[in-house]
Amino acid sequence: MAIFGLWVINKAGGLVYERSFGDGLPHLTSNEYLVLAGTLHGIHAITSRLSPTGSSSGAHVISGETFKMNILLTATGTKFVLLTSLVEPTADSVLQKVYEIYADAVMKNPFHTPEMPIRSEGFDTRIGALLG
Repeated sequence: MAIFGLWVINKAGGLVYERSFGDGLPHLTSNEYLVLAGTLHGIHAITSRLSPTGSSSGAHVISGETFKMNILLTATGTKFVLLTSLVEPTADSVLQKVYEIYADAVMKNPFHTPEMPIRSEGFDTRIGALLG
């Protein structure tokens, strides 16, 4: 699998989790990641309103020349973004597994405050095992 990174963006557009895998992505500062997450949140909101056939849940894939961003929007508005190679065939199933890990390790944690940065060792460990 060629997975470069994972972002979790809350319903307000704030980056609550970021992790890079391998050397495929350039190193960015925390501020740059926050700006990118907010920008992606805005693009997603715009694309959800542009559908010519009625309501839409927004962009699911944004492709560049050398990578693509696969986006899973949950019912609560949380976005899971997986940065992959252009030919990654399993991105949707991987995003679903990430969401299941999030629901189990983060949302069931009584010490986690929703919409705040994810600081769960269990989540981080399980994500590393899945995408590592």
